[in-house]
Amino acid sequence: MMTVIHRIILSELLLKPLCFGRLGHLMPSGLRISSVNHNDEIYRGISKGKRRPRNLSSLDGGKSKRKKELPCKSSLRNRVKEVNSDSCASVYNRNGNHQKTVGDVRKTSEEGCERSRTMKKTKDFTDNKNQSYVSPFEAVNEKRVTDTYLIAPSKFCGVESNDKKTLKDQSQEMRTHKVKLGVRKQISSLLSYVDVCISGGYVNQGLKAAMLFRNRCKKMKDCDYARVMDIRVVEILLHGYAAQSNIHKVEELVKVTTEDGIPLTAQCYAACFECVGHMLTGSGKSLKKGLHTSDSAETKVLKKLIAWECAMSRKGIKMNDLLVNTMLLSHQKKMVLTAIKKVDSNFNPISFPRPEIDYSLKLLQDLNKFPFTEYKSPVSNLVDAEQLKILSLKQLQNEVKGYLEVKSVDLRKGANERGYFSRERFMEVVEEWHKIISKVLHRQLQTLQSCFEGGKKTNSQIYIYPYLASVEESELVELILQEIQKLAHGSETFSYSTNQLFRDLGGLVLDRYIINWKKRTGVIDMVKKLHSKYCEWYCDPKSTALSEKPITCTRKAWLNLYVDSGLSLQFREKCWPVAVQIAIGKFLYGIIIHEIMIDLHILHSRITKSKKLPAFYIVYRSQQQGKFLKEEVKPHPVLARLIRSVTDVMLKFPTSSLPMLCPPKPWTTYNSGGYLVSKTDVIRLSKEASIQWNRLRDCPVQQLYPALDSLNQLGAVPWKINKPILDLLIRVFNGEGSSIPAISNLTMSFSSPLVPHPARKLEISNSSSYDNKKLTFQSEHVIQQRYCLYLRKKKAEAHSQRCDLHYRLSIANHLRDSIFWLPHNMDFRGRVYPCPPHLNHLGSDLARSMLCFAEGKPLGPRGFNWLKLHLVNLTGLKKNKSIEDRLKFVDEIIPQVVDSAEKPLTGGLWWAASDEPWQTLAVCMEIQSALKNEGGPENYKCHFPIHQDGSCNGLQHYAALGRDAAGAASVSMTPSNCPEDVYANVTAMVERERQSDAKLGVAIAQILEGFVKRKVIKQTVMTTVYGVTRFGARLQIARQLRDIDEFPKEHVWNASTYLASKTFGCLREMFTSTREIQDWFTDCAKIISKTCRQCVEWVTPLGLPVVQPYQHVITSKRQGSSIPLVVSSEWRSFVGHEQPNVTKQKNAFPPNFIHSLDSCHMMLTSLWCERKGLTFVSVHDCYWTHPSTVDLMNRICREQFVSLHSEPILEDLSAFLMQKFGYLEEDGRIMDVSGKKLNSVLRKVPKKGNFDLKQVLDSVYFFS
Repeated sequence: MMTVIHRIILSELLLKPLCFGRLGHLMPSGLRISSVNHNDEIYRGISKGKRRPRNLSSLDGGKSKRKKELPCKSSLRNRVKEVNSDSCASVYNRNGNHQKTVGDVRKTSEEGCERSRTMKKTKDFTDNKNQSYVSPFEAVNEKRVTDTYLIAPSKFCGVESNDKKTLKDQSQEMRTHKVKLGVRKQISSLLSYVDVCISGGYVNQGLKAAMLFRNRCKKMKDCDYARVMDIRVVEILLHGYAAQSNIHKVEELVKVTTEDGIPLTAQCYAACFECVGHMLTGSGKSLKKGLHTSDSAETKVLKKLIAWECAMSRKGIKMNDLLVNTMLLSHQKKMVLTAIKKVDSNFNPISFPRPEIDYSLKLLQDLNKFPFTEYKSPVSNLVDAEQLKILSLKQLQNEVKGYLEVKSVDLRKGANERGYFSRERFMEVVEEWHKIISKVLHRQLQTLQSCFEGGKKTNSQIYIYPYLASVEESELVELILQEIQKLAHGSETFSYSTNQLFRDLGGLVLDRYIINWKKRTGVIDMVKKLHSKYCEWYCDPKSTALSEKPITCTRKAWLNLYVDSGLSLQFREKCWPVAVQIAIGKFLYGIIIHEIMIDLHILHSRITKSKKLPAFYIVYRSQQQGKFLKEEVKPHPVLARLIRSVTDVMLKFPTSSLPMLCPPKPWTTYNSGGYLVSKTDVIRLSKEASIQWNRLRDCPVQQLYPALDSLNQLGAVPWKINKPILDLLIRVFNGEGSSIPAISNLTMSFSSPLVPHPARKLEISNSSSYDNKKLTFQSEHVIQQRYCLYLRKKKAEAHSQRCDLHYRLSIANHLRDSIFWLPHNMDFRGRVYPCPPHLNHLGSDLARSMLCFAEGKPLGPRGFNWLKLHLVNLTGLKKNKSIEDRLKFVDEIIPQVVDSAEKPLTGGLWWAASDEPWQTLAVCMEIQSALKNEGGPENYKCHFPIHQDGSCNGLQHYAALGRDAAGAASVSMTPSNCPEDVYANVTAMVERERQSDAKLGVAIAQILEGFVKRKVIKQTVMTTVYGVTRFGARLQIARQLRDIDEFPKEHVWNASTYLASKTFGCLREMFTSTREIQDWFTDCAKIISKTCRQCVEWVTPLGLPVVQPYQHVITSKRQGSSIPLVVSSEWRSFVGHEQPNVTKQKNAFPPNFIHSLDSCHMMLTSLWCERKGLTFVSVHDCYWTHPSTVDLMNRICREQFVSLHSEPILEDLSAFLMQKFGYLEEDGRIMDVSGKKLNSVLRKVPKKGNFDLKQVLDSVYFFS
């Protein structure tokens, strides 16, 4: 096992003063040493400042002798016993054998438990991306395998079986099941291993791994081997040998596969024909070399092809299937076609079948029948096709490069001579690190290569060599340097766990491998060609000749261009198991931890003597009062100070985190779309959530078209930067106007000294929910410590916010003169998000103020009024007033609006008091520009988006589901002269209850007199529909009460408890139907997850499959340790055999289902707006468009809400849950009490009221 490193536990991060530890170096007293090994490189570096040579295996998994632990005086009494840094990963010894660790222990249960009394064969083996890395050479535990026929234990399903089994039988079944899951895990690793071997030219090593796995699986008793060995491994190997024109290996693989009883697929035969194609197109010498016979080479080839053709015909595979029903790139198809024509010279391939491009769902049939109009280009007046092609090429180059350097807007450090000095020293250090990393990495890779090619198993990391070799050494060095800078810029109060860091770095290596593979196989060149044609169509849809017209959306255009081009971009998705990524990241982090050093005197120019220590160290952060531990990597304080003092001239960002310079590639399937060549997931969900990904993979692509088209519509909208706002923000960021309250947070550096302040004692204690009585018993030392901790937290938060703003402003400044696009994806519920994290319209008020539509449209007769209404809505004033009153108010404050626009920092600052100050200022500037327009406001070309927000949208969906007339009226779903304020209504009901209790002498009700305000309970009302618990509601209300200076702080907790209870009661009274539906959702989720032991899943009205990915947290306890180790969230397995977390499943189902409905409403609105030529974007339930098209968007929004809820949503959900989880008569199964209860709950659809949905069409304030 790996030698112990950095056994340090961070109980209170840098809270206590520094003291001298046992090791003879300065260390925070809050850090405790649990065990120390002199072989440990970090401790040798810290204690002596020197390094000793060590072998490669010591970095990861190499065995080394442990020396006697150093005593640490009194700290030994309470120290945590040794915790292995590899506790969450599998370890291999020098012989390549797997050594079981804590991370290997997993609780498993079958995905989709069959409540059956009869045994059933497992139908297929899908990729099981479990956590621990399984080598393809690892032997299967044969002793534990007794049968390949598996039965789902009845205890998992809550149904008793007719055949009473002994505990021994059930235990045996579970062991068998675990072994099969282990085989599936090995297959997943084997697939990726063989793939990288083929890609790196190590085809024979890949074959060796597959054959070793095959031979070991065949030794398994009573094993149905044909279902164990995966045909995809054979296909990959066949294509690898086909590329080498190695016909003998191809024949050998075909023979072995046939003997094993595994049927060959069309993909296998395509690889065979590809091999012959390579031989025929090569030199005659290579053809003869491959065939040592007396016959002519061509005759022998023809005989082989005819034999394969006969075998194909017996299986019903046609020649054309080799070109159509396979995943081949263009050059592979060319070789296959060459071989086919050798057999049949008259063969004419049938063109690739044109895919179905219309919608298959009933809800969207009106959109299919809608009069077809040509797609309207959003950039027709902005850029021409040639300019867009240049931008497309530039975007492609940036993605291939992987990162982009952006000039910093931070000028405050630029004037500081110290900042320039620090930068010079830092650049010197980086250059030194580059040399060290290059040297060490080259040496270690050479060692691994010699072991790998020689077949030696002396090194435990030999099996990750093909993965590392798939990327250039220079790229690995660059990735390590980027990781170092990311770590150095990290926060003091938060760090990712080492497992997450390892995985992220391994994921970056995977991304580089994918890019390099696409470059080598010509995929990038094909994407370049296809996107160039797409840009022509995007700029002028009418001028582009397509085989199908009219084209109404970007997806249809891309599919038609793809089919017409004759190009082939079909290939297997490149995916490495999570544990492989972690193993790679761990290997590279070994270099960071062990080799990267920092000079302690680097910031002192007068000290010439060097004293180097490790630049990074590993700590264990204590969580939940020492109950849990989290392993983290922290920079040395000297390095952290150096980084913070450096003047950042250029910032480096991954290309996948930046907006695009050209329109995104349209989503056509669940795994194709977004950035041009960078990897983009359509669902923001880990690949470990295999159930959700399997549902997407198995779902007919036509069913996914509505969701994909909505993503494409949102991504196709071009944006530009609001330059006046950006320039003002940069000035403020660099220190101007810091006294203005609205912008003081932007310039806050929080440089307060870490000493107690008497005036702050009470505030700190209150913020920590301690009342004054407890405070009197606390010592001054405790108060001082808490105040210091408070200051550190505030300082870290301020630094984090400033860094975020720094990135956002720098990227915006880089794009100030450009048009850009924001590719979109969605979460597992279907809620849509822009992919770039730093600059998007989903951010804060400040982020939104910097963005506007690239395409401008004249305001028209009503656009100027919408601009003024938007101003009032942003200020938060006149919320309950009618539209006429709001417009009148704006006309009265025009002088303040103009003053804000002309003198934003020196005028009256009216805009600074707004709820959304920066967007308010941006609208003020837009109104001023419209007023100054020579042709009048109606002719002013406006780029500014107008927002229309739903009135408590979650409750609107509940009211529509239950046809609740009272609930609908309270959330503005019925026509009215003024908007309804559900928060004020609930506040009035709570106040009425309080008054009644006060009369009865309830003390807390009397204390709350005058404090029950709309603001106090608004957040609780808003989040109730999204599943907030009573405890969460109590925290929300307590936070609001503390902000009221007059409220007695000693009663905050009791008052918040009282108000939370009353608020929940009033909501249940007001929204009766909502309560019943929410309770039904909860009951369904509870019985499904508890009785059936499955995750709750459903299909949205737009056809998107949804699976809740909530599983139990796996905990384990290392032997001899008093502190349990928690497998953190990034290590949780979401594969189907894991046991669902019942509490999270039932609590999350109601809000998740409502979120999926509001996503459907948004997508329907998006599709219809695109069809009618509107510019449309959304922030969940807040819809944006040009001022001149707000009226049309509002009508579409209401029509689609009515159309969505006219569907039998609850009835369809009940039918789906019954089909998926319930007991149906045709199953022939006998139900017991649990089964009857399950069916009863799933079928008990709540009754509906008498609300008429069509009233929504006439409601002015439904969205406003």
